Amino acid sequence: MGGAYKVTRDLQVKYGCHRVLDAPISEMGFTGLAIGSCWGGLRPVIDFMTMNFALQAIDQIINSAAKTLYMSGGRIKSPIVFRGPNGFAYGVGAQHTQDFCNYYGSVPGLKVVAPYTAKDHRGLLKSAIRDENPVVFLENEILYNYDFDRCESFENPEYLQPLDKAVIEIQGSDITLIGISISMLICQEASQILKEEGISCELINLISIRPIDIETLIKSVTKTRYLCVVDYTWPSFSTASEISAQINEKCFHVLKSPVLRINGEDIPTPYAENLEKMSFPTVEKVVSAIKTLLNK
Repeated sequence: MGGAYKVTRDLQVKYGCHRVLDAPISEMGFTGLAIGSCWGGLRPVIDFMTMNFALQAIDQIINSAAKTLYMSGGRIKSPIVFRGPNGFAYGVGAQHTQDFCNYYGSVPGLKVVAPYTAKDHRGLLKSAIRDENPVVFLENEILYNYDFDRCESFENPEYLQPLDKAVIEIQGSDITLIGISISMLICQEASQILKEEGISCELINLISIRPIDIETLIKSVTKTRYLCVVDYTWPSFSTASEISAQINEKCFHVLKSPVLRINGEDIPTPYAENLEKMSFPTVEKVVSAIKTLLNK
């Protein structure tokens, strides 16, 4: 027990086999079972081995969990969490590196979050379990092994983090830089390099994919007047595309240049290491693109 990444290790020992179930690999089956149980008063959390496999259960997630509150006239709620590793990972090929932020972010009835820090994961998961709506909780397997500093929230067993708020990780004045989940790693490194070259980045950890915390983004862009979004998924119809559209609609009068989007390449992820590296954003790409945008 514990899953492919040992995230749920020892939970069955602690809580018993009546609360922690080891299901057969039938995503549509156990997802339907869990959704039915949430209609019966439980608050299930589904642990997908990878969100790529959740495609097998997409009908249950979208047509059952996401739509039932609306179709029942507000009488039947679906308090359920769909969680698992999402997006880029090293050396696992095209079928195991897909980012589903934009897939689920387009669906009315779902809440969608993509945590970055350990603090995000802890506070957001507790909030997701307590929420009355279905929440898609998109983790990243590379971040499982990343060491984050402990903070005061770890001492508070009841710490909750809002599902609908972005976090400004670094205050800045020259450009707003938005990272999403794992892209925060390269955004942080890029912002440090740019700082040493005299460019001040306001770094925002987006977190909330649906709804996007557009108020925080507008406030930041109004201050800096430039925006760069780093998004590992394909460029067409991506989260970065949606942010760009909303900012252009609401902040066109303050922008000094078009919104800069840095996405993964518009291809299935290559398995070869050298091609894989070329297919996703890098620190070098971010630094170079921002310097070009700002004519530095």
